[in-house]
Amino acid sequence: MTIHSAELKTVCGITSKLPKNDLPEVAFCGRSNVGKSSLINTLMNRKALARTSGKPGKTQTINYYLINNELYLVDLPGYGYAKISKDMREKWGEMIQSYLVGSEKLYYVFQLIDIRHKPTKDDISMYEWLRFLNFQPIIIATKADKLKPYELKRNAEIVKSELEKKEQKRKDLLVIPFSSVDKTGLNTVLDLLSQVLEQEG
Repeated sequence: MTIHSAELKTVCGITSKLPKNDLPEVAFCGRSNVGKSSLINTLMNRKALARTSGKPGKTQTINYYLINNELYLVDLPGYGYAKISKDMREKWGEMIQSYLVGSEKLYYVFQLIDIRHKPTKDDISMYEWLRFLNFQPIIIATKADKLKPYELKRNAEIVKSELEKKEQKRKDLLVIPFSSVDKTGLNTVLDLLSQVLEQEG
């Protein structure tokens, strides 16, 4: 898939009514500061359409980016950010669940996990929650440029095995090493977006 145009179309906060879109959607979720905004900017070949920050918890809304006027890329709030109240975390959780359960056009959920480390408890909880909601998350293992080639394969296997601990091993669990710096994994993710359009067509 080649992205020719990208624009931030809709922003929804905890009190907003989520839109009912006619076009297909893919959603991105991940722990705060895992590199979600950088990944989105890399996919869209834009430097700052999605705001990046060194401080976690930057994305506090559900952001809908319209791609090529044919697909929505949906950026969900980061999870695992400790410096917000329990009440606010619960409201974010309700908002995310409302989207995941309510969207009629959601094809893929991409979960971002830092490939340098084992999945955190929050990562595992999010993965299990998505599975409970009958999604089959595609794992994007970010910050791949920080590792040597032999470490990438090893750590990708560690990420997969940690997520599979409470269920039978899933041969279809896809873990994609990704880097917004050297573009590792970029074409793989773009190919998956193309598959969404093919299924929709």
